[in-house]
Amino acid sequence: MIEFLAQAPAQPQQQPGAFEMLFPIVVVGVLFWLILFRPRSQEQKKLRELMDSLKKGDRVMTIGGIIATVVQLRDDEVVLKVDEATNTKVTFARSAIKSVLSAGATPESKSAEVRSPA
Repeated sequence: MIEFLAQAPAQPQQQPGAFEMLFPIVVVGVLFWLILFRPRSQEQKKLRELMDSLKKGDRVMTIGGIIATVVQLRDDEVVLKVDEATNTKVTFARSAIKSVLSAGATPESKSAEVRSPA
């Protein structure tokens, strides 16, 4: 039997094709994109929608944790009323707004309408 195997002609090894070599790389690339880049782009899209939907009277929280009411909207700035008693207003960049706590809150309904950010 060993002599028969020794006399049998050796079959040449086939080289893997380009598709077979690139397939694992493509799969890893797609997984990398799904895990790292797609969630980030979806988050940025939601944040853009939030910035576009801001309106006067919205109660917002800044990235610094300041809770205030939108008084005026400009191109890339937002004027927020920080203190009702002293009528203190502060100007922030639109990108400093982290979340909208309630839309169109009035001073009487502030405590009832404050929702936790999603």
